[in-house]
Amino acid sequence: MVTVTRAARCTPDAVLGVLADGWSYSSWVVGTARIRAVDPAWPEPGARILHSVGMWPALLDDETVVRAWDPQRSIELQARGWPAGEARVLIEVEPTPSGAGCRIRVTEDADKGPGKILPRPARSAVIAPRNIETLRRLLLIAERQAPEQGRPG
Repeated sequence: MVTVTRAARCTPDAVLGVLADGWSYSSWVVGTARIRAVDPAWPEPGARILHSVGMWPALLDDETVVRAWDPQRSIELQARGWPAGEARVLIEVEPTPSGAGCRIRVTEDADKGPGKILPRPARSAVIAPRNIETLRRLLLIAERQAPEQGRPG
């Protein structure tokens, strides 16, 4: 498992709101080029986002499925990106002790397919930088949608 953590200048609700918007997925998930469809039940367990990964013109169509959703704290996803395989991703959000912001933790590892047979150090070398950027993008969106949180007026 690879874990990346970052502090944000917004409420947990702002981050969870972005996670609950399936159409925003390609804006913050590195490697996702476009969204083709979002299940109306998103982010309830079993709901899917149909997306394409890669770079045009070499796009591959795949999907991400919600494994668990806690609207106050977290989302767990089964992210498909074949031919590399599938990954289990857990995104957890918690308020800071001061209440002035929140902390977000992304934990991911290969779950199925060729990516799972790579040695852990090799997987980590790919997953960690990708999730650092993914988390940066997620927070830019969440903080922009909640500009009054933790910023001077």
